[in-house]
Amino acid sequence: MFVSELHVAKINKKHMKPHNLLKKQLLLLTLLLSVITGLRAQTVPATIDSSIYDRLNYLEEQVNYHKSGDDHFMVVGLATFGFASNSTTNILNGVSTNSKTNSLGDADHFEFSPMFLWRHGKKFLMEFEPSFSNNGLGVNWADISYFAAPNLIIKAGYFVLPFGTYSKRQAAGWINKLATDPMGLSGVPTTDYGVEVSGGLPMGSMKMNYDFALTNGSQLNADGTLSGGNIVDNNNNKTLTGRLGILPFSNSSLELGVSGMFGKVGTPGMINERAKGNMYAFDLNYVKTFIPFLVNIKSQYNIVNVSKVDYVNPVDTTTTYSFDNHSTNAFVQFSIRPTGIQALHDLELAGRYTTYNTPVNSTWGSDQSSYSVGLNYWMSWRSVIRFTYEKYTGNSTASSVLNAYTGQTKSNTFYLQFSIQL
Repeated sequence: MFVSELHVAKINKKHMKPHNLLKKQLLLLTLLLSVITGLRAQTVPATIDSSIYDRLNYLEEQVNYHKSGDDHFMVVGLATFGFASNSTTNILNGVSTNSKTNSLGDADHFEFSPMFLWRHGKKFLMEFEPSFSNNGLGVNWADISYFAAPNLIIKAGYFVLPFGTYSKRQAAGWINKLATDPMGLSGVPTTDYGVEVSGGLPMGSMKMNYDFALTNGSQLNADGTLSGGNIVDNNNNKTLTGRLGILPFSNSSLELGVSGMFGKVGTPGMINERAKGNMYAFDLNYVKTFIPFLVNIKSQYNIVNVSKVDYVNPVDTTTTYSFDNHSTNAFVQFSIRPTGIQALHDLELAGRYTTYNTPVNSTWGSDQSSYSVGLNYWMSWRSVIRFTYEKYTGNSTASSVLNAYTGQTKSNTFYLQFSIQL
């Protein structure tokens, strides 16, 4: 019995040792935490409110437990490089002059534009695209988008205006079918500071999209032209720009759009302070495969009306002059690509006709037209080599009284261009 009790006592003692050790460890851990807490409390300045300190701790915890995949960063962009050879003839008062130029880089169409995209969660997207072109560094756009709902995107910052479709959807070098842009699109400012809402809605077998922006607006210059994109507005009025598009076919092959831009363009206290701008655009986009060819047709027609106001005479600044500030420009573009013919599917034939008519009796009035033809070789779906020939004719309608009449100008230009989307 004694042996049995002794054996049991040894067994109990053996099993008690781990429990005693655990108690000692817990005691040491409690003392250590007490010391750390005391030291930590001493490092908090007495002037900091405890609630602020709690919020700081919360932010630290959020950083420590930040989930990978909540944020995404990407660098994309585009680059365009080319060679241009030009011959221009001007006829003024029966005298003809001719000039020839050629350049590597092509100052009007060289561009290097990296685009930085940062997505925060599933709701926010930041875009920033600087651009180096024509010996200068600028910004194409810089904005933040909030994806509020499946059919609603809210944007704020510096962005491309929803006027027509070319500037917003087709101007990128690797998207455009020809080496040049259609004339006259710069007659309406294409970028501005403001807020924008856009989205799309189903309509049975059809679809529609909308895009509206409220921005600082355009400014009327001393010669009657318009400029925009200023972060400080020149008046207390804001400009409303909007576009509605409809895709009437279930296969979305055709899109028809109508745009408007309305707002004051004059500057208070200036001779043009009452001037308003009313601008309209109509566009068409048709893309469809007729085996073995892919057909692509694009067109846009712009109307620009600015209130008739007085301008300071550049010849005699003590007098003024006036004119009907009405401009129109239009282009129609066609391309065809034999995607179904293996030996030719990387080639594309393109052509475009453009007209641009600016105000008669202004200092910049002219009736202009051009046609362009080109052959494209697609190295990949986002890189292309272009051969483009463009013929231009311009007849001045500017005021002779203001010494602005320039006669007739004709030019022929050949472009060899490479463009890539990065």
